[in-house]
Amino acid sequence: MTSEPHLLRTQGTALHRQIFLVLRDGIIQGTYAPGSALPKEEALVQFFGVARATVRRALADLEAEGLVQRRHGSGTFVREGLSTGANLTTLGFVDELRHTAQSTEVRVIVVETVVPPPRVRAFLQIPLDEVAIHAVRVRVASGIPLMITEAWVPVDVGQGITPAALKKKPMYEVLNGLGVTFGRVVQEISAESADPYKAGLLECELSTALIRLTRFMHDRRGRPVEHLTAHMTPQHSRILMEIPGDAIDSLSAGHILHDPALVGNVAAKAKRTA
Repeated sequence: MTSEPHLLRTQGTALHRQIFLVLRDGIIQGTYAPGSALPKEEALVQFFGVARATVRRALADLEAEGLVQRRHGSGTFVREGLSTGANLTTLGFVDELRHTAQSTEVRVIVVETVVPPPRVRAFLQIPLDEVAIHAVRVRVASGIPLMITEAWVPVDVGQGITPAALKKKPMYEVLNGLGVTFGRVVQEISAESADPYKAGLLECELSTALIRLTRFMHDRRGRPVEHLTAHMTPQHSRILMEIPGDAIDSLSAGHILHDPALVGNVAAKAKRTA
């Protein structure tokens, strides 16, 4: 902790909850290693600029989550045995999909044929008002919901997609069985606040910051065949990417996009207040 953070003191997330989230992220990301001590209450009070009771409530929430142990007279310590390090095992794209399928169980929420939203329709190149296959699943491990996946597939590509099929096999295997051979895949990583629907499926708090991964999947001929969006909580999931050295300055290494309208608005506001 090197600089004082600015906690939001308006209506919204309570101060103790903001502190809880900051400390929890530090534990999950490995800033505070298993077995190590968190900063003393006095240091946290000064760092966050809050009352001691607020800090104590945040620490109590961490203890209730099973992340720390509070030892009378000694302080608060990160529990031993917490998994915080990154597994850097190299997996190919299909291997990674297979590993996810094998290490989790799936709950099929819905499989339906409906009109897709505009962004999905544009990617899949579906005419206006034409339907597509829509499948929502939740990946679960040890009873904990880890990820919501929402897939859209053109009807003529995915006529064999059923709840029973998705209970037995992941989507990519179902599509492989239907004759689809994947080619180009583009990924978009962003964030989103959990709405009531996603918060319910992931069993997290409303407005929790979620990782959003969108995959735009094509077949070998370049036709768009699947629009897949996954939502995860940072508490349970991370995204790892391996990039060859000769691709570091290419789109394969990722490309950061900014909203031009947002940048323009920020610049205009800065000019007005200067």
